Amino acid sequence: MPFWGLQKQLGIDVDSWLLRQSMPQPHGQAAACHAFEREWVECGHGLGQTRARRECQLEYEDFMECMKRTKLAKRLRTILEQRDKMIKEGKYTPPDYHMGKDEPRP
Repeated sequence: MPFWGLQKQLGIDVDSWLLRQSMPQPHGQAAACHAFEREWVECGHGLGQTRARRECQLEYEDFMECMKRTKLAKRLRTILEQRDKMIKEGKYTPPDYHMGKDEPRP
């Protein structure tokens, strides 16, 4: 803890870029990935950068998945490819409302 709270007195926060999800949010609610970031930071606290990269890899991967959703996008792409393959083989016909056709209204 610094003796002089210079950042607080000047109203700036130079360290806010370190923790993206832990910064104050617009409506005072925690950000979506706040819990994952907190776990990652708590895991790496006091270990040093080299050990933290090795020992906290799972927490970091969870945090990055929450932020970027890469595994989710890959899974969705696989599902859509399988659907297109089944449509091409004639084993599946999507419903009309999935094809952009409106249902008749009463």
